[in-house]
Amino acid sequence: MAQTLFHPSIEGAQHGAKSLTDFLAYARKSGAKGAQPSNYMLQADKGFKSASEIKRLFQDAGLILDGISCHAPFWVHTTAWTASPTIRPFLPADVARKSPAEIEKWAEDYLLALFDLSVELGIKILPMFWGVAFGWEVATGYPWGFWKGADYDFIKEGQERFVKKTAKLRSRANELGIYLAHEIHPGTAAMSADDFNMLVKTCDGDKCLTVNADPSHCWEGEDWETRFLKVGPRVYACHVKNHVVRRNVSVRLMDPDWPNRAMQFVDIPSGDLNMIRYAELLIHIGYPQRYCEITGTQTAPLIVEAESAYRDLDATSANGIQYVRDNLCFPVATASFEDGMGA
Repeated sequence: MAQTLFHPSIEGAQHGAKSLTDFLAYARKSGAKGAQPSNYMLQADKGFKSASEIKRLFQDAGLILDGISCHAPFWVHTTAWTASPTIRPFLPADVARKSPAEIEKWAEDYLLALFDLSVELGIKILPMFWGVAFGWEVATGYPWGFWKGADYDFIKEGQERFVKKTAKLRSRANELGIYLAHEIHPGTAAMSADDFNMLVKTCDGDKCLTVNADPSHCWEGEDWETRFLKVGPRVYACHVKNHVVRRNVSVRLMDPDWPNRAMQFVDIPSGDLNMIRYAELLIHIGYPQRYCEITGTQTAPLIVEAESAYRDLDATSANGIQYVRDNLCFPVATASFEDGMGA
């Protein structure tokens, strides 16, 4: 009997206005088999909800717990040193008023507590992304960057900064058997496959440094196939997301209004990217096999993270879940189609 390697799931960060209970009910109603809540959905008045409560809510909803989306606190942790106000929306008001060093320490403590909760929940892979460890100048990606001068070297300094600032988190993750799956993304510590491989080399091959594949962040030259083939053995998690890139409009347009931008996230079926080919690539690089071996599950999640500047968010995500269920969770070939020819 042909095997199916995937199940449809959904990421919770875009649905942060919902409580965990409401999010799980929505995911179930939309056709998901699993869900990946954000770290914010797991918070209580003090600290986090108990592991037993979270497990019960998932059991009541009949859903698989497919990790925790914790991009925001990781991004805050590795960006705080820049004193950028862009970290404030992800912080409690009293923390946002603290110094960069205090915010970084708060984020580190928060993440260490989240690691402990993850262990209680049986979660071994955390999708996230590291912040602006190399500084905003390098994050622009501008080719005429003056990134090195007589008395500074942004790349070397960034490498040293990344190693030092992430050391405690990486050490604890390794102790607990947790993999930190960086989403290669503009404006983060690794914006391309080569950037990510550089981080791994800089950290002496640290095994916890892994990748959360997302093809929708490949809009500036490196296509998703090139990217994920380069980092294939370290892809431990994934998102399913699509985009369109409008012709003759700069992708670096300084306009905060999404409908005016050149790159726009869209519903899964109608974007520029071929999601079926993407699912096939994930199989090719071993993502579902690797995920199931680590987690002990029968199938790996395809985590929908659909967004749209025009379509209602709940409708966009529900459509994405159903597209993944009906089109990407296909039975895989057990042999070459050539094997039976001429028999």
